[in-house]
Amino acid sequence: MDEVAEFFSNFANITWQSVVMWAIGALLIYLAIKKDMEPSLLLPIGFGAILVNLPMSGAITQTIHGAVEPGVLDVLFNSGIANELFPLLLFIGIGAMIDFGPLLSNPKMLLFGAAAQFGIFFTLSVAALFGFDIRDAASIAIIGAADGPTSIFVANYFSSKYIGPIIVAAYSYMALVPIIQPAVIRCITTKKERKIRMGYSGNEVPQIVKVLFPIIITVIAGIVAPRSVALIGFLMFGNLIRECGVLRSLSESAQKELANLITLLLGITVAAKMQASMFLTKETLMILLLGLIAFIFDTVGGVLFAKLMNLFTKKKVNPMIGAAGISAFPMSARVIHKMGIQEDPENHLLMHAAGANVGGQIASVIAGGLIIMLVEAVL
Repeated sequence: MDEVAEFFSNFANITWQSVVMWAIGALLIYLAIKKDMEPSLLLPIGFGAILVNLPMSGAITQTIHGAVEPGVLDVLFNSGIANELFPLLLFIGIGAMIDFGPLLSNPKMLLFGAAAQFGIFFTLSVAALFGFDIRDAASIAIIGAADGPTSIFVANYFSSKYIGPIIVAAYSYMALVPIIQPAVIRCITTKKERKIRMGYSGNEVPQIVKVLFPIIITVIAGIVAPRSVALIGFLMFGNLIRECGVLRSLSESAQKELANLITLLLGITVAAKMQASMFLTKETLMILLLGLIAFIFDTVGGVLFAKLMNLFTKKKVNPMIGAAGISAFPMSARVIHKMGIQEDPENHLLMHAAGANVGGQIASVIAGGLIIMLVEAVL
């Protein structure tokens, strides 16, 4: 009889908020499967959103008859995200995937990576004006980094109560790069500018340079933005494994097994903060809007910087390259390459865009460290 009573009690505990969260979870699963939008993340996040919003879900911590029963997702969150472990391990895998060759062949592409972080600092100001606490405003602004692990790292560092919506927004907008960026780029460039051709030398980068690069970048980042050392250090460590030439099997494991496993755990663990009571608020809608603003102004910042460069240089830069300075690697580079081909079938921008894109990966991590330092200085 107790089981029957509990069964009907659980049905009675279903609220419209729970149903809405199930629908959001189903939507994320649909986008992952049918639209192939970041499936390794959106699918576990979507399933997790359903999991944690079931009545008296055992996946999250519950107090039953006065006794606290820890939920597995809360345990994973505390041991994997609250201490930044999952984002940092994921950065090893990401670093092992990245080839910095295009950037090293044309170092000025790093400038576009820096310029394309404009949306972060712009959105920080806007979020603060909207009434968000400065810590939450900083966490929301990092959505513009187009870098999921950095968003998680900063939001968790400031103990933001909006970490669930922030992570969902960050990864959703990364998946929407092929839709958002072309629309923004066409609004602020002319057809003539989009047809600008850029030659590529294709110079081979010596291995010693590739080996030294992650070490030097880590040291420089540590001096400029000490708070970014953990993120940039793990990213560059992954890249060092790739480029050293003697750890090929470890590099492949980092790119595949490690990155895939951590991504899946990260996705479903984030759902611990997607309970209806935390997620279905007006602040969530504002975060989604601010995240979009950050993405748009990152793109705008990169494109306008390229236009500014063209006023002072003989060799013109296709302004679309500036948009590839966001951290969404390699999606943004592919988008720019595709747009270049659409405007001129003979215009191949992939290597230039890839250089700016990996530059954006570095710049976004440093920007995260700078944001932390800026907020701490204000406080």
